[in-house]
Amino acid sequence: MRRLTRAAVALFALVGCARMAPPPGGPPDASPPRLIATIPESVAVLDGFDGWVEFQFDEVISEGSSPNFGIGSGDLERLVLLSPGNEVPRVAWHRTRIAVKPRGGWRPNTVYRVELVRGLRDLRQNVSDTAAIVTFSTGGALPTHELSGRAVDWAGQRAFPAALVEAMLLPDSLVYRSVTDSAGRFRMHPMPEGEYLVTITLDQDHNRRRSGREAWDTVRVRSGIGAVGEVWAFQRDTLPPRIVDVAPRDSLSITITLTQPVDPALRIAADAIIMRSQDDSLDAGPIGALPRAVHDSLYRAATPRAANDSAARDSLVPSDSAARARPVRVAPPLVPRREGATPPDTLEQKRPSLSTQLVVRVRSPLVPGTRYVVVVRGVRAVGGAVADSIRGSVEIPKPAPRDTTTRVRPDTTRRTPADTTRRAPADTTTPPSVREAAAVRRPR
Repeated sequence: MRRLTRAAVALFALVGCARMAPPPGGPPDASPPRLIATIPESVAVLDGFDGWVEFQFDEVISEGSSPNFGIGSGDLERLVLLSPGNEVPRVAWHRTRIAVKPRGGWRPNTVYRVELVRGLRDLRQNVSDTAAIVTFSTGGALPTHELSGRAVDWAGQRAFPAALVEAMLLPDSLVYRSVTDSAGRFRMHPMPEGEYLVTITLDQDHNRRRSGREAWDTVRVRSGIGAVGEVWAFQRDTLPPRIVDVAPRDSLSITITLTQPVDPALRIAADAIIMRSQDDSLDAGPIGALPRAVHDSLYRAATPRAANDSAARDSLVPSDSAARARPVRVAPPLVPRREGATPPDTLEQKRPSLSTQLVVRVRSPLVPGTRYVVVVRGVRAVGGAVADSIRGSVEIPKPAPRDTTTRVRPDTTRRTPADTTRRAPADTTTPPSVREAAAVRRPR
């Protein structure tokens, strides 16, 4: 009986300790955990350092529901970035403290950067929106170099928050990592002096790794330059673009949808396009192909000359500036700017929008009810992959027949203009003899 009682007490104690909860009573706490100290202090030179880097808070923090197994899937492991390197560090939870240490130990004469990113929670699930960084050197002088820039989603034309930043120091190939803030900006300081390859990844799954379909881009920063500028990330594919769909756009153009965005600077001449009817091989007379964003900026909807002119209603004519060969506006080179020179939501550069659609224009109106075969050569994706030839077909739909069965019947209930005098209703209650006598006595 004593053994059963001890086992039950131990079981209840284990269940009670397995899940942490805020203490009962008292006013609700809506404040996130606040950092009060770090060990060691940031921006310091520590020869022979072999301890743990600790972040201390003013209250008990949540350990999370996913434990830390050293593979980067734990809730606390996702919040810690240890640089240089891409390995998952050892992360330990001590109620009000988080301790971090590399699995292979600290290397001598190396500048380390330990960042605790935004997202730390307390027991009441209050989330911290500030990051904490500890930077120190295990030998030699502490560097003073700084890298700053901004991550931009090219497809969305907006700054991207929580993007992964990887700065590779050349030629040592040491990778320093960080994440962007809510405005898409990052600032890494202090950093070793040298040339860097800065890679921005739009980390959609927040696993601090670059997946196959995530957008990214890399820029080279020369030694002595700290302003990275805006890095416009986009999806890349090693395979050339392929056709997904071909659809009629209007009487003078068709739209080809591809598997990846088209290079905005792409211009395809008429001699690289074949567009013929499938029945009699009649040439449709292609005049060129453009990305949809560029095409829409060069052509405007035509004003119909007549109400029944269907060709004028659905065709597009070039604008006044389209007759001249107007090149697409390419983004200017990255120019360092002062911190805070632009508003938080304003981009410093202006680049054309990305599109997965290519518009092919022809000289003569397309014949309804005809199927055309389209072949386009030299289609280049924004990532640089080029398709030697893409092939598809499209059928131009016939116009809907006019409904001639419904006729408007004349309204016989309406009065004519001549019939405007109101007449008294006939007297059906007085006998006829009385009515005749009254008519005789009525003065004329």
